[in-house]
Amino acid sequence: MSLNIGRRQMPAPTVYPDAKPFWDAAAEGRLLVKRCRDCGEHHHYPRDGCPFCGSLNTEWRQAGGQGTIYSFSVMRRAEVPYVVAYVTLDEGPSMMTNIVDADADAIRIGQRVAVRFQPSEGGSPLPVFVPV
Repeated sequence: MSLNIGRRQMPAPTVYPDAKPFWDAAAEGRLLVKRCRDCGEHHHYPRDGCPFCGSLNTEWRQAGGQGTIYSFSVMRRAEVPYVVAYVTLDEGPSMMTNIVDADADAIRIGQRVAVRFQPSEGGSPLPVFVPV
C-alpha cells in the first residue's frame, strides 16, 4: 500500500539577520543561494562567509529551483506522515527540505524535484520540493 504524502503544518523559521534576504525572497516565491565572488562556489545554508575559501565576498543569487534528491527518509509514525530529504540544487549546494504532494513509496534517490513554497505557522514560507 503506497503512502500519498501531502503537506503538514510547519513551524515558522527563526530569521537571523544574515539570512533575512533568503526569507524575504521566499515570501515572494523565490529561492536564493549564496555565491562566493572569489572562488565562484554556491553554498547553502545562508551565511555571510564562504565555507569553501573563507571569503566574505559573497552575494545572493536567484536559484533555478530545480534539483535532485540526494537522500531521504519517510517519517511514517508522525501524525501526518512526511518525507525529509536532502536535495542537491542544480547550482551545487544541498539543502535539507521536505518532499510534498507525492507518493512516498515512489520517491527515489536521484529523482528530479522542483521547489514550491509552503506557508509556515505565522512566519515566512518554507521551500519544499515536489517531484517533476
